[in-house]
Amino acid sequence: MLFRVSALFRFMAKFRSPKKRLLIIKTDAIGDYILFRNFLEVIKNSESYSDYQIDLLGNEAYKDIAITYDAAFINTLTFIKPYNLYESPLQTLKLGWQLFKRNYQLVLQPAYTRLLINDGLAALAAAKQIIGFAGDNEGIKEKYKIKTDKFYTQLLPLPTDIYFEFDRTKFFFKTVLQQKIDLNAPYTPVHNTTKQGIVIFTGAGISKRSWEKEKFLELIKLIQTHSQQPIYLAGAVSEIETAQYLSTNLPPGSVNDLTYKTTLPQLVQLIASATLVISNETSAVHIAAATQTPCVCILGGGHFGRFAPYPQQMGHKPTCVYKKMECFNCNWNCIFETQPHEPYPCISIISVENVWAAVQEILAMHKSGA
Repeated sequence: MLFRVSALFRFMAKFRSPKKRLLIIKTDAIGDYILFRNFLEVIKNSESYSDYQIDLLGNEAYKDIAITYDAAFINTLTFIKPYNLYESPLQTLKLGWQLFKRNYQLVLQPAYTRLLINDGLAALAAAKQIIGFAGDNEGIKEKYKIKTDKFYTQLLPLPTDIYFEFDRTKFFFKTVLQQKIDLNAPYTPVHNTTKQGIVIFTGAGISKRSWEKEKFLELIKLIQTHSQQPIYLAGAVSEIETAQYLSTNLPPGSVNDLTYKTTLPQLVQLIASATLVISNETSAVHIAAATQTPCVCILGGGHFGRFAPYPQQMGHKPTCVYKKMECFNCNWNCIFETQPHEPYPCISIISVENVWAAVQEILAMHKSGA
């Protein structure tokens, strides 16, 4: 359907004049959106597209953040669960028809790792121009990518010296807009607040990328022995079981369990209000960086350098704790055989002592007022 119907839509589009309307397709996860969202204001205020209607096709996962922080820069917000569309051809066709009727002049897909469904939706929009990255095959099979590359009027090659995700997005918009962009790091505005409390995220979206719950328990005990800071557990519904384990094995009332009890904007404010965030590599790390909150990131090697560690020149970057292995940058296609309940070796190799050392350093700096 994506190939045949989009060909029909592109033929039909030849007989109409496009409106001054632009669509950005950005359907990846919350952390990816945090690293992207500041560029919405850039394109809205750009000389090339300031008089355009700008629409966003996004992921339902970050819907509340987009509405709360970015509604001023977007005319129409549409949110989907992209992977669900593979099994819902009628829903996909209906969405494609909606996009087609909006008569876009330009469709932008700034994600380097493209998905078949996103390429298909870009084609169904049948805009005069469709621009994306040449990309890789991590999110789409080569046999499909050869075909979907033809949907685009321009595919941008990525310079080999640009790897960090924020820098990739900056390169994309700088190239499309043909203008200098002064953004050097993600930023999310929050209410002025006094920093207090330690927020701990035990999840990572996928369980095998998560540090063991027993190690989190040992780390929390060390923190409570050396600090009076209140401790908050936070995360998605998938972390409820781990949060219950931690609460059960700690003195009653010694941690505040907010797991799956906050909205996304509340979560952003919680992180912004914290003295420290401790997390696996997940959205919390990028929210902490964007709200200028100190963060210790327990980092595996699947995408090492693409999402973390942050480049040296970036301010307010997370402190990453990792043990470098020869197999790093495997795109999470682990070469080791592990049990279903076990994390990947690049995660499990990280000791409590390693993480505690990083935590101590940040707490000491906070105590000294540095």
